Amino acid sequence: MEVKILTQHYDKPEYKSLDGYKKYDGYNQLKKALTLKPDEITEMVKQAGLRGRGGAGFPAGVKWSFLPKNNKTRYLICNADEGEPGTFKDREMMDKAPHQLIEGMIISAFAIGSPKSYIYIRGEYFESKKIVEQAIKEAYENNLLGDNILKSGFSHHMDIYSGAGAYICGEETGLISSLEGKKGQPKLKPPFPAVEGYLANPTIVNNVETLASVTVIIRDGVDGYRKHGTEKSPGTKLFSVSGNVVKPGNYEVPLGYPLKDIIFNLCGGLKEGRKLKAVIPGGSSAPVLNAEEAMSVNMDYEDLASKGSMLGSGAIIVIDDSNSMVELLKVLMNFYHHESCGQCTPCREGTGWLLKLSNSILSGSANLNDVALLEKVASHMKGKTICALSDAAAFPVLSFVSKFKEEFTSYATSNVALKFQATNVQSYKRG
Repeated sequence: MEVKILTQHYDKPEYKSLDGYKKYDGYNQLKKALTLKPDEITEMVKQAGLRGRGGAGFPAGVKWSFLPKNNKTRYLICNADEGEPGTFKDREMMDKAPHQLIEGMIISAFAIGSPKSYIYIRGEYFESKKIVEQAIKEAYENNLLGDNILKSGFSHHMDIYSGAGAYICGEETGLISSLEGKKGQPKLKPPFPAVEGYLANPTIVNNVETLASVTVIIRDGVDGYRKHGTEKSPGTKLFSVSGNVVKPGNYEVPLGYPLKDIIFNLCGGLKEGRKLKAVIPGGSSAPVLNAEEAMSVNMDYEDLASKGSMLGSGAIIVIDDSNSMVELLKVLMNFYHHESCGQCTPCREGTGWLLKLSNSILSGSANLNDVALLEKVASHMKGKTICALSDAAAFPVLSFVSKFKEEFTSYATSNVALKFQATNVQSYKRG
């Protein structure tokens, strides 16, 4: 069953307004946090084991501790550029609980000593942007943002910045480049943003869900937060479920929750008469699981890694036996080729090559050698670029082809037979 910690009040329309949020304990965690020392909050986040909810899963408190001890201005950036196909949890959080995000950001900013933060929101999220802008306005009007917040001596200012629909700006250094007014392309690391980020200053970039979770840690304490989840993957997680299920949507469950229970209990199972074929467990860049693997895996970082996949952004895409894996791969390759920023040759050329090969196999102009070439190209793209977009395109290819090889080879061999038959017919007509 669901364990609603972050989403407890998302069913209440008034929760997105300041008065409604305060009605349900809103901003009391900020008041509590402002009585603590910044280092105490960072240590709490560390001990709670909060891991980044945007995809990488890096421990948030550890990232904060990387900030150098110097006099440079520190910046906090909320990554709300939710572009991973299958992911829609952050949008719901901003639409239904914008003050939860803002409160988490102010607490986090206090912990890292940041006077300024930005919410970098996906360009297509027009309505979400309006809702968050209104929430920021309410926070300023009630001295929850601005100078001398709640007479604590801590001052913090916040702005929202809209992206332009580029998937690559979900990568933190690409996001920072865009925020600086430059072309949204990733940078080589090191230096990492915590050392040299926005305007060459120390910068922390965290996901919407990550920052909102900080309020829970302050409210419930380390032990209360760790009560849910596993030892290495503590807390709850929002999973965006889409595809061939009866009840798609966002579901909050403890990390370590069985994937089969999400699909068949929370989501009502598959449509009548259909069988489970595969599941992409963490957004389109996560390696696919076949039905057998999906029925035995738990949704946490470690168990998914042991199955050769990853939790990623928590976007679960359910695939039944009515779908063609070849056709689905072609759709994914079209996306990654379109979204490549073109900076790195293996990605710029490789994604185009993967799309061309996928199209060839699907359209009937390929052979078995092209299936092998598809895998070869993908394997040469891994780990060869500045950011992980090249890997994000390669992982689906390698997992789709290896786990559904017969489907790909049957497309190729049936195409060869059809072309041979067509050639003979034409020869007969000419004769």
